[in-house]
Amino acid sequence: MVRVSATDDPDAQLVLIVDNNPMGTMRLSQVFTQKGWRIEICEDGDLAVDTYVKHRPHLVLLSLDIPTMDGHTAALEMRESDSEARIAFMAPRHQRQLAADATHSAGAVAWLEKPVTQSIIDDNWEMIMGDIPAAPGLEDLDQLYPEDVDENRAKRDDEEVVEVISAMPLPAPLPIPLPVPEAKPTKKKGAKLKILTTLILLGGIAGAAYYFLI
Repeated sequence: MVRVSATDDPDAQLVLIVDNNPMGTMRLSQVFTQKGWRIEICEDGDLAVDTYVKHRPHLVLLSLDIPTMDGHTAALEMRESDSEARIAFMAPRHQRQLAADATHSAGAVAWLEKPVTQSIIDDNWEMIMGDIPAAPGLEDLDQLYPEDVDENRAKRDDEEVVEVISAMPLPAPLPIPLPVPEAKPTKKKGAKLKILTTLILLGGIAGAAYYFLI
């Protein structure tokens, strides 16, 4: 979401505040309203980059911990689109080393400890509006998070394979062979067998009678 403050002076300087903490953005909005600046507010890094490219604000106050794209990468994207992008990071004390590294990498003018107050802005104003350093991290922008890129690519590949397999028609089921019934002797075969047995008996009796007669 992007919110733009109303102003009667279209030539007033513009600050882009990027943070997903409503209390923090409200506090900073009050500070810069008193300074007579125009204000835009973004809550995620990806939208912040698009907003910067569109409006070219005079100053960006950028939180490191934001959704969709972290503040460090967002700052590098801004510097890549505009070598004169003036960026100040905002981070809590426990992220001070991360903030210091990101400040050097992205060529930020400063990093400010959260919660950022009127006094912190005033105490660091000269540095905030001072010279813009070089951004050595731009050289490694494409290699910042190679593991995440590989994981996302593998995930997309897996999804494509699943989609292709799901789209394929299932083969027709094979017919189940029926059991072959056991052959039963027919009445015709039984009659033949009975006649044959009778003939054998008669032959035996005739043979015995002939033996005794001799």
